[in-house]
Amino acid sequence: MRLLTALLLAVPLWAHVGSPDVFYEAMAGPYRLLVTIRPPQVIPGVAGIEIRSATPNVRRLRVTPLTLTGPAAKLAPVPDDLEPSKDDPQFFTGSLWFMAVGSWQVRVQADGTEGPATLAVPVPAASTRVLGMQRGLGGILMALGAVLFLGLVTIIGAASGEAQLAPGLETNPGLRRRARITMAVTAMILAGVVWLGSRWWHSEAGNYAHRIFKPLTLKAELQPRNRLALTLEDPGWLTRRTDDLLPDHGHLMHLYLIRIPEMDLVWHLHPERGGDSSFTQALPAMPAGRYALYGDIVHANGFPETATAVVDLPQLSGEPLAGDDAGGSGPPITKADYNSVVAPLSGGYKMVWERDSQPLHARRPYEFRFRVEDPSGRPAGNMELYMGMTGHAAFVSADRSVFAHVHPSGSVPMAALDLAAEADPHRGHMMHAELPAQVVFPYGLPRPGN
Repeated sequence: MRLLTALLLAVPLWAHVGSPDVFYEAMAGPYRLLVTIRPPQVIPGVAGIEIRSATPNVRRLRVTPLTLTGPAAKLAPVPDDLEPSKDDPQFFTGSLWFMAVGSWQVRVQADGTEGPATLAVPVPAASTRVLGMQRGLGGILMALGAVLFLGLVTIIGAASGEAQLAPGLETNPGLRRRARITMAVTAMILAGVVWLGSRWWHSEAGNYAHRIFKPLTLKAELQPRNRLALTLEDPGWLTRRTDDLLPDHGHLMHLYLIRIPEMDLVWHLHPERGGDSSFTQALPAMPAGRYALYGDIVHANGFPETATAVVDLPQLSGEPLAGDDAGGSGPPITKADYNSVVAPLSGGYKMVWERDSQPLHARRPYEFRFRVEDPSGRPAGNMELYMGMTGHAAFVSADRSVFAHVHPSGSVPMAALDLAAEADPHRGHMMHAELPAQVVFPYGLPRPGN
């Protein structure tokens, strides 16, 4: 598998498009756990859970689904045990039911030689499709329904006709006529019941279709003085709001601009809020071209979203980047070397992908490791946190159907983790007097491709 990976040491937050699985790595007390949660495509539905313990003395793992906020977040049901693998006793699997759309948390209870500990993993749950009935099963059910329909009409006709005669007597025209009338009336009543059932079924299907997740979109318009006006537009999904956003790393929106189709330029900016659903961003100097926009936000209940748009921009002579804004460049896709593991940085520094020789596979959790070297080839010193993180990775597919912003802790937004902090007292990242020049990102590619 070839992978286009945009890597910046100064890119904050979480986002994903076309990458629904949740990856989270953190300490549950003394135990380091890598958690993978695969949310169901329909709600209610069953989520698959995989947990690998990097600590060898974990004996038991249990999981519980809870809402992320509200009174129900403190009313934990009986936890379910995860099954350890027969081949790897530190790898556990299981499943959980998610019964409603919204922000959930999977509370992991670990037990081992160092005692009990807990970990809370936020999970957004939303229906993304309507599951159709298998054609073969539908044919069988229709045939059985026809048999029941005809059988019931026949039984009622017989009950009102020949069943009225004493044994040995022959039926008469009047009795046969009454039986036929009764069968006709029964068929009409049953047909009405079937019609009403069909209307009810289509009504319920329509209500469910309204609950299918519809992502926010961005309306982008270039205004005078190189200002980009952005408006969050809701296509209509449940009771979603756009004025309830939580700051994540100090910003209500984190905006990526990627020049397409070559993906050779990228900016990460932080628009300022104007109204309930509007933002503005002063653009830096940018060449003319078409740009894909990805705007990351987090709602008050911890539910994250990435609103997208495409905009054509002229040549801009804007202001230099300032504050937390960042930008980068790379080779065009048509000239990219997907086997390269070294990316040049400014000042003679470079970033090295510590990739092994094994091929990457879709829907498997990996730890993507990178290190920064100084011009002499030694680990870079004087590293600094950027918005509280040691590093950030953006995974982008060449057709733009996948965009995932991942932290060293995984794909979970920090704002959602803050909401789960009460259930996860050990959440956080180790702070060093001198930060290491290496960063690791837990993530799994959602599908094969570039």
